[in-house]
Amino acid sequence: MGKQMTEMLKGTLEGVVLAILAMRPAYGYEITARLRDQGFSDIVEGTVYALLVRIEQRGLVDVEKVPSEKGPPRKVYSLNGLGQEYLAEFWKTWSFLAERIEQLQHNTENPKEEGA
Repeated sequence: MGKQMTEMLKGTLEGVVLAILAMRPAYGYEITARLRDQGFSDIVEGTVYALLVRIEQRGLVDVEKVPSEKGPPRKVYSLNGLGQEYLAEFWKTWSFLAERIEQLQHNTENPKEEGA
């Protein structure tokens, strides 16, 4: 990922992780693996764990410690009501921004059509 992609992702990764948790509860490594499966191949586990701490502190997820076959119990994160509200707002904001950005892109690629 280039620097520009990394910077853009910083502002949206929280919403992306919440969207993953909206599908089903998961632990940190599993979330990182899902992100990588979605094409976010340069995501570092430490970034995801730091984000999980933040969203837990903000009360957007519920956390359950589940025994692990290897090592200490895993923290499994699930989206709670507050997290669902936050995610809904994220999607509204994302749609608003995406529409405007697409319009700007269209206008810069086709400048003669802007006033039409």
